[in-house]
Amino acid sequence: MIHQRVSLLTIAAYNLPKLRAFYQNLGWEETEISSDSYAVFKTAGVLLSLYPKENIEKDSGVALSKNPEYSKITIAINVDTPEQVDSTYETIKEIGGSLLKEPTNAEWGGRTAYFSDPEKNIWEIAWNPTSKFDERGAMISF
Repeated sequence: MIHQRVSLLTIAAYNLPKLRAFYQNLGWEETEISSDSYAVFKTAGVLLSLYPKENIEKDSGVALSKNPEYSKITIAINVDTPEQVDSTYETIKEIGGSLLKEPTNAEWGGRTAYFSDPEKNIWEIAWNPTSKFDERGAMISF
């Protein structure tokens, strides 16, 4: 059996200093493993790393597009209250994030909004009334 866990999410960085600055401006803390050529941010359950695009291409053997494109995945920041969707969205606006969809009430009973980082990685801000988090803030069910 393969372990059913996601422990590290790595984003291919086209411009590591610019992308790193965006996540630092969110107020996110980097780990001690970060260096000039690699950034790793602490989150509640998964480490988020930024690794130069060229290194990902070399490691994976896959050529990525020459310019950042919207990905086929979204990454979510799940919050504790519907009001936090709005306040998080406003913070993203203040630090220059690309706003994709304003906060709205979702048909499934929650509240969501969307933004992208400077390299078009799509993020959802979501409140789900049935979400459960552990003591570290990691989502354990919804």
